[in-house]
Amino acid sequence: MTDRNVHVVADILIAALPYIQRYQGKTIVIKYGGNAMLEGQLKSSFARDLVLMHLVGIKPIIVHGGGPQIGELLHRVGKESHFIDGMRVTDDETMAIVEMVLGGSVNKEIVSRLNSHGGKAIGLTGKDASLIQAEKLIIGGTEDLGHVGKVTAINSEVLRFLSDGNYIPVIAPVGVDDDGTSYNINADVVASRVAEVMQAEKLIFLTNTIGLLDKDGVLLTGLNARRVDELIKDGTISGGMLPKISSALEAVAAGVNRVHIIDGRVNHALLLELFTDEGVGTLIE
Repeated sequence: MTDRNVHVVADILIAALPYIQRYQGKTIVIKYGGNAMLEGQLKSSFARDLVLMHLVGIKPIIVHGGGPQIGELLHRVGKESHFIDGMRVTDDETMAIVEMVLGGSVNKEIVSRLNSHGGKAIGLTGKDASLIQAEKLIIGGTEDLGHVGKVTAINSEVLRFLSDGNYIPVIAPVGVDDDGTSYNINADVVASRVAEVMQAEKLIFLTNTIGLLDKDGVLLTGLNARRVDELIKDGTISGGMLPKISSALEAVAAGVNRVHIIDGRVNHALLLELFTDEGVGTLIE
């Protein structure tokens, strides 16, 4: 390594030091989804980032999605997917596949990757220790989506036990009600509620966009609740971004210091957001 390269590496490490000190011992919740969950290089990049965060004293908690994987398995068994307002209609058969994919193959792959890089990850669904307590979600009081649920409570005790024991919780967004019925829940919503009950320092959404864009395609950052409300009213925020933004606002209102929406297609996006001055996405606080 040349002297110049040595100095560049040293400068990077020195610049990261105040951020490492700031976040040491703090909980950061990451909603893991999009291409970062599908492409091999990005999956390895994510796993290394998480393990590094953990090793420098940050307490990460992961909530993952898995919509494309669910859709693929449904297609393979000859079952068509139906959506209402962006949510998958989930009958009994579909719910069994949701649990198989989210709580099985997807969750265990993430856990395995983290552990292969030296992490101490443990996979969970909402059924474990009643982690995600839920009830049926009815849209507009009339639309019954089957086993689609909303969160009624999060068991923070089990998450604190794992985090304080130096483990990385990896959560599949499957909830359960008092009767033991399973529910498929939007992962953005689960991540937001987990961040709230854990009083997280940050909530980070990994997405397939560079962040929230205005009508001219310019990245928006440094947003507050008032500005976000304006962007919703003028149509800048719409469609699939609405649930994410709504979850972000709820988290901030409940005491989460900052919410970030970042591009999971960028290698080491988490490290760039956490440990550099520039950041790589939209900040809501």
